[in-house]
Amino acid sequence: MAQPTRWVTETKDGHSQWYIDRFRTMAAAGEDLAGEARLVDAMLPRQATVLDAGCGTGRIGAELHTRGHTVIGVDADPALIEAARADYPGPRWETVDLAELDLAALDLDEPFDAAVVAGNVMVFLAPGTETEVLARLRASVRSEGFVVTGFHTNRHLSLAQFDRCVAEAGLVVEQRFATWDLKPWHPESDWAVSVLRRGPEGT
Repeated sequence: MAQPTRWVTETKDGHSQWYIDRFRTMAAAGEDLAGEARLVDAMLPRQATVLDAGCGTGRIGAELHTRGHTVIGVDADPALIEAARADYPGPRWETVDLAELDLAALDLDEPFDAAVVAGNVMVFLAPGTETEVLARLRASVRSEGFVVTGFHTNRHLSLAQFDRCVAEAGLVVEQRFATWDLKPWHPESDWAVSVLRRGPEGT
């Protein structure tokens, strides 16, 4: 059984429903919830396959699906997956802990073109599983594919720690930005968007 994530151990009772309600309210108000998806879409070939890793209520995967990509979203929280299925039919949504991500268990024969790990997913993982999760994401994308992550660097996981985990997982940082709309990263940035590729030895 997977170690409990920080999403479970470090949030209050009712947090998942609060999160679901928050994004439903934002969507109903017409707020822009697709910024991350626009970046990922620009990096992909048409009709690509995308893993929305830590998909939450499905806003990113849903937008990528609308743009013509085949999307599977996974999240460890079944309440969020239930909300994604209700709000965004089209993509496939599955309850999966990223530390146990396995394509064969999802009946998938081919790796994805890309994996997107947005919304502070990295800082809500179970402590000590970051390298394992990154290694499983690496194994889930094709050799020419990429993993893109974004998270606050002042919560649990520093950028230096993250970069060590990236290297241990056999990945390299190809690009880094301060925001999903590609503002330049600088050492004082409290947010990091990182595009990861397989290291030179990767195949």
